[in-house]
Amino acid sequence: MAPTRRPSDGLLARVNFPLYAVDMLTSRHILVAGGGGSSKTGVANGFEIYELYHNGSHFCAEEVLRHETGANVVMNFAVRNSGRRAYLCAGQEAHCQMYFVQPQLEMGTDGNKEKPMQVDRSHENGVRNRAAGQHSGVQTLSNGNGANGSSQHTTTAADIIKQFQRLQFDIQAADVIQTDFLTSGEPLQRVVRISGNGRLMATGGTDGHLRVWTFPQMQMSSSWPAHNKEIDDIDFSPDCKYIVSISKDGQGIVWDLSTGKQHHKLQWQSPEGAKYLFKRCRYGTVEAHKDNYRIFTITNPLGKVGKQRGFLQQWDCTNGQLRAAVSVDESLSSLAVRDDGRFVAVGTMFSGSVSIYIAFSLQRVLHIPHAHSMFVTGLQFLPITNEEGPPISSDTEAAVLSISVDNKVCIHSLPQRRTIPAWLAILFLIIMIFIVLVICSYIGI
Repeated sequence: MAPTRRPSDGLLARVNFPLYAVDMLTSRHILVAGGGGSSKTGVANGFEIYELYHNGSHFCAEEVLRHETGANVVMNFAVRNSGRRAYLCAGQEAHCQMYFVQPQLEMGTDGNKEKPMQVDRSHENGVRNRAAGQHSGVQTLSNGNGANGSSQHTTTAADIIKQFQRLQFDIQAADVIQTDFLTSGEPLQRVVRISGNGRLMATGGTDGHLRVWTFPQMQMSSSWPAHNKEIDDIDFSPDCKYIVSISKDGQGIVWDLSTGKQHHKLQWQSPEGAKYLFKRCRYGTVEAHKDNYRIFTITNPLGKVGKQRGFLQQWDCTNGQLRAAVSVDESLSSLAVRDDGRFVAVGTMFSGSVSIYIAFSLQRVLHIPHAHSMFVTGLQFLPITNEEGPPISSDTEAAVLSISVDNKVCIHSLPQRRTIPAWLAILFLIIMIFIVLVICSYIGI
């Protein structure tokens, strides 16, 4: 049975608008987006940025920036961090709006720039709201080892300087392009992705066309009618040679980016011949084999209401054959794969639950029932191979962020699973061999 979450996990932040998209802006900054739409309900639309850290016992978050987008709700976005600044491409109705996210180093001093201000970083449930003009102060540093997952060390001058420095961000609107051209209804961009090499952007929406753009210029390089119904999700392969798309027409198709032609379809025999629709798709690398990768999807029964079985699936990237699948007791709503390809997470539609699986075997290793009060709209693993900075030190093996239309940002971590040290296993083997030899000698064998 998979373990449930630790008491220190759970709520990181609460936003005053429904959340639809989440990603890591840097190795320790969370970006979430959503809103209430264009109706005059008083519910805002926009982005929130939080700084994430681990205090030695649990994860905490502090609000860094809030950026409102007027009447335009943000339903999906993609982030590309170039080091000097980040590019944020957000789906707003039928358009893709690019933003420049400029990092700015802030010194942890008061308004007179003379002495550091002290800020209490301990908060119940890890929630920490930061008032305007407030800066971080001195804190004891933790390296994530020792009792309770942390050990204290002497704070050096370099540590003090680092504590007084904090990244702030300035978001500026840049180019905007129309990405969906549905003529028989309301056009809507459903998904946007940026390739791993940062050279391409892909969009999909209600008109069923898959469009590929040069990035960051956002000039269309190719477009084709990939599906006859709206596209729900797309993802670039790690080598940037292929792109997978799924749609409400029930098809999952892998496309060759160099030709725009179909490479293969994702095909499987659904249980009892029932009709299933793909909901989300993600590529994941194979551990220790970075040139190899696999596709993960979640799929739900069509036209079913209530707690129906959904599936988490793993596919062979060479031929589109199903390699493994595991059923879940209800329909699924969100999917994430960690950047090293080791873990997969899913969120559910009705109970708001989150689960983490080992990617290779699809064995569930963590289950968080009722993580949210409504369906999970987005998941994102904390990175461990992020190029924009070192990962956050903690006593966990994996941690995943979750968001929902219940306005909550939560985190769920998998504790380090205990394994027998190699030297102890060897010693045990030697002792067993010795005992067997003694027994054999005693009985004259």
